[in-house]
Amino acid sequence: MKRFEDLEVYQKAFEFSIKIYKITSSKIFDSNIKNQIQRAVLSIPLNIAEGFELQSNKQFVKFLYISKGSSGEVRSLLRICERLEYLESKNVQELIIESENISKQLSKFINYLKRSEIY
Repeated sequence: MKRFEDLEVYQKAFEFSIKIYKITSSKIFDSNIKNQIQRAVLSIPLNIAEGFELQSNKQFVKFLYISKGSSGEVRSLLRICERLEYLESKNVQELIIESENISKQLSKFINYLKRSEIY
């Protein structure tokens, strides 16, 4: 793999971040929640990219864990948005599933890198 853009998990995280960013750009969102969820969702692909560019599996794993944590933060914020009735439950559940899938993919990638010879 020569570019982080070629990683499937990066591509999914990137598209997910664009989706969440567009959804939360509406004026109905409280500015604090809007800013927090947008920062958290952007953190997912950005940390994948940053970790990849460090060219060290150990450092890359560290940044993948940060991405995974940000994925959890987004899920929590989505549930808050649901309770505040900024988003419908059905939409929130679909977004949570998408975030969980990215998180699972990150876990598999982390485990792969940790088992590799150059970790």
